[in-house]
Amino acid sequence: MVKKRLKALRSAMKEAGIHCYIIPTSDFHNSEYVSEHFMVRKYFSGFSGSAGTLVVQEEKAALFTDGRYFIQAEKELEGSDIVLMKIGEPEVPTLTEYVERELKEGGTIGFDGRVMTAGDGTVFEEITARKGGNLIWNRDLADNIWTDRPALPATQVYVLQKEYSGESMADKLMRLRTAMEKEKCDIHVLTTLDDIAWLFNLRANDVESCPVFLSYAIITHTETILFAGESAFDETVRSYLEENGVVLKSYETFYDNVRRLISEGGLGKLLLCESRISYRLKKELEGATILDRQNPTSFMKSVKNETEQKNIRKAHLMDGIAVTKFMYWLKKNVGKIPMDELSAAAYLEELRAENKSFLEPSFSTICAYGANGAIIHYSATKEQFAEIKPEGMLMVDSGGHYYEGSTDITRTFVLGEITEEMKAHFTLVVKAMLRLRNAKFLYGAKGINLDILAREALWEQGLDYKHGTGHGVGYLLSVHEGPNSFRFRQVPGNGDDWCFEEGMVTSDEPGIYIEGSHGIRIENELLCRKGEKNGYGQFMYFENLTYVPIDLDGIDTSFMEDRDINRLNAYHEEVYEKLSPYFENELLAWLKEATRKIGK
Repeated sequence: MVKKRLKALRSAMKEAGIHCYIIPTSDFHNSEYVSEHFMVRKYFSGFSGSAGTLVVQEEKAALFTDGRYFIQAEKELEGSDIVLMKIGEPEVPTLTEYVERELKEGGTIGFDGRVMTAGDGTVFEEITARKGGNLIWNRDLADNIWTDRPALPATQVYVLQKEYSGESMADKLMRLRTAMEKEKCDIHVLTTLDDIAWLFNLRANDVESCPVFLSYAIITHTETILFAGESAFDETVRSYLEENGVVLKSYETFYDNVRRLISEGGLGKLLLCESRISYRLKKELEGATILDRQNPTSFMKSVKNETEQKNIRKAHLMDGIAVTKFMYWLKKNVGKIPMDELSAAAYLEELRAENKSFLEPSFSTICAYGANGAIIHYSATKEQFAEIKPEGMLMVDSGGHYYEGSTDITRTFVLGEITEEMKAHFTLVVKAMLRLRNAKFLYGAKGINLDILAREALWEQGLDYKHGTGHGVGYLLSVHEGPNSFRFRQVPGNGDDWCFEEGMVTSDEPGIYIEGSHGIRIENELLCRKGEKNGYGQFMYFENLTYVPIDLDGIDTSFMEDRDINRLNAYHEEVYEKLSPYFENELLAWLKEATRKIGK
């Protein structure tokens, strides 16, 4: 099937005069997750991971993806003749190095400029200039090949009330305009879906597991224009927008309005984040005076207000009850009743759905048994899934969207006999998570300063994991939210103009992955708080948000120092205190045992 689709694509490339066609994983808004309409890379490659770029030439093709997906991509690309390019591995060129090497003199690069970032598009433009070639950036070649392509989504938009958002749209717009004044900018163009949903206190379901809606926004000091699918707005939401001075226009008219603004002149200075806009928008804005800055809303929404913090604590308590019930069910029933990766994930969602505030999973649940756990972003399918047996380990990375906020938790469960190596690895991961969770640091620190607190326990043993240690978490938005994160490498384009602020929520999720054997990840979410202030400055710490037992059947205390044991015991004491009022009888007795104190 993939070979047939690639053949059709190459035929379209030849007709368009394109020698190298590039397909990123993106939508018109540079979103991390995309709706079915935008899954062009998956359609032509068969690779279903959430990150990757496909490069198709006349006689060969290559897929670039990162360490989270190496094992998965190898399996899914098998038989396709697409070469896997493992980003970051020795001797593997970067995407741009590969394209420049492969493009012949006078050759033409093509892509759909609406789904290509401005930065990447500019690099490809420079490559064609050096090669004396051409750039065709306005061709979506999939449109005529993918005959049953899903339509653009337009789900019902609803207002997130102030009892959940904690701040009105009017106040958020005022803060944004203050930031624009500070930068001496007259207009702000916003294209990122989570920023728009946060700014307008609106939510929908245009992207699976991301309660956002396809939209653009233009904000001046006197006008606010929202471009979106008008059919998704009922009278209640339209009245809400009108009351706040927001003009609703058709999604399809965004670029026409941008061109009109440019042609009329007198635009003044325009504020936008070039790393977050599309290449097409950059081309449309040629001639405008642009100030390239992080979207002010990106930082604003990362710092949760008091109402959001209060709600988030409640969301995590509700989520912890569901996941702990799942742990009890799993440990009690494995080997006694049929269960597999799909049925276990479905049962966990059922437990979450028992709460009236639950809306949907915050991402596709990773339920990975045995060796599948070594695939960092594993995804079981109806065609390929594993039976869960009373041996080895099961890793479950899952989360929920509630009106009170979003959750993300990973637990690895011991289901029977495991090897000494597995126990050692399990203990190291727990130790790493707890060491970062207990960090105390001076204000001004970033994730790149603190990542070592988790990774050191693994590095000492010659081990590591090919992903960041943690990411910011949105409030009923994307479960992956910047700028805050824990990682030891600087990521180009992420910016370095942030530090941990009180109110930021960040995940803490080290892991160990042994291909063909096992994968272990333990994840809690942390809320940054202010601690003591003295002559050295303002100290900060993390409040734990996640309350679910860590499976003591995987612990080997010989790999732990006294401080690690004390931290695990203290955490379990908190878990019991938080959850016990909601459990009774056999489940309560089990919880007490699952959170018991341990020692050397």
